[in-house]
Amino acid sequence: MLTKRGWDAIVSIVSAVIAIALVFLFPPATAVRTAIALGALVLFALGYALIGRDAVEPPRAAWRYPAFLSVAAVAAGIGAGAAPFMAMLQTLAYPLVWVIGDSRRRGVGGSAVIAGSVFVGASFGYGPSIDSLLAGGTTAVFSLSFAIAIGLWIARIAEYGEERERLLAELTAAQTQVEALSRERGASAERERLARDIHDTLAQTLAGLVIFAERAGRQSREGQTDAAATTIAAVEQVARDALAESRALVARTAAVPREPAFGAAVERLIERFRAHGAARIALDTAGVEGELDREAQVVLLRCLQEALSNVTKHAGAAKVAVRVAVSAGGAAVLEVSDDGRGFDVSPPGRGFGLEGMRERVALAAGAFEVASAPGRGTTLTIRLPTVSHDAPDAAAESLPVLPTTGDAADEVVRTKGDRA
Repeated sequence: MLTKRGWDAIVSIVSAVIAIALVFLFPPATAVRTAIALGALVLFALGYALIGRDAVEPPRAAWRYPAFLSVAAVAAGIGAGAAPFMAMLQTLAYPLVWVIGDSRRRGVGGSAVIAGSVFVGASFGYGPSIDSLLAGGTTAVFSLSFAIAIGLWIARIAEYGEERERLLAELTAAQTQVEALSRERGASAERERLARDIHDTLAQTLAGLVIFAERAGRQSREGQTDAAATTIAAVEQVARDALAESRALVARTAAVPREPAFGAAVERLIERFRAHGAARIALDTAGVEGELDREAQVVLLRCLQEALSNVTKHAGAAKVAVRVAVSAGGAAVLEVSDDGRGFDVSPPGRGFGLEGMRERVALAAGAFEVASAPGRGTTLTIRLPTVSHDAPDAAAESLPVLPTTGDAADEVVRTKGDRA
């Protein structure tokens, strides 16, 4: 929609063109009629400048529309009565009535008033006759029809623009809300990831420090100086590991061994638990044929660390068997079996450790299984598919399978994750 300055330019230019054409190209019969026509043109221009101009843009005072319509109708009627060419004043009157009226009803009504005024002026300006009435009626009907059609079309375009502006504002607000929700969800996911990392690294290491410190204190009180010194050395090593893990967490890197070979990383982790616990841990990595990507290594090493920690703290096992298989395509299986006291897997909520492992495996589109029963030991199996863009179910079909060993489990819990 045009601004005040735009309408100022249009009214000035069109008024000047009408005045020049009226004087030099289409002059009326007498000089008096010319003067009257020019006076009507000036009246219209003053009505616009003093009344209509401030109503072109909102807010609009209610009195300005009827006041401008009255002035425009009088000017158009007098001008058309003085000189037929003054009917051209409708080209300014109609659009201004629609703009200032700011509604379809006012636009149509104002256009009818202008058309009626032009009809009266053109019909009776040179005396009433059949020809003048026919000419005035024809001019009024065609101009009114054209004005209403153009006015409705422009009004529809204006409403469409306002609707688009409203929808754009709503879309912008919705996008802002989605961004805020995404940030909140991302922060929540990051907190959960950090909680899992802390539980799987620092919490486990600090728990080991407590155990070693208690052992060293007991050995010292019993006079076992050499044993206490060995335990203190283990405490120092575990503390260094905790420091390295905390630095890795701060740097937002996985606190896992940095050996290029996955098998070496597993061996180092198991050696650490061998030094900490009483259970004998047997490792079988004969099935490692391919290479794992970084994310899969993190998942398996974290789960192995959590499983061995649970065995040390809760199982009371004498023997633990750890087997790892990695296919040439990158699919992997990790199995941890112990001959400990076992537990009932049917009640939900077995602790943060198992839930954390389930979440990690689910995010990797893998399968998580726990088979255990009181007095029968526990077997934990994790399967990760080949990293690809295929569907998770299709990828899981190609997982390598380890032969089942140990006592048969009475109950099995399986969790299969969907690719995030």
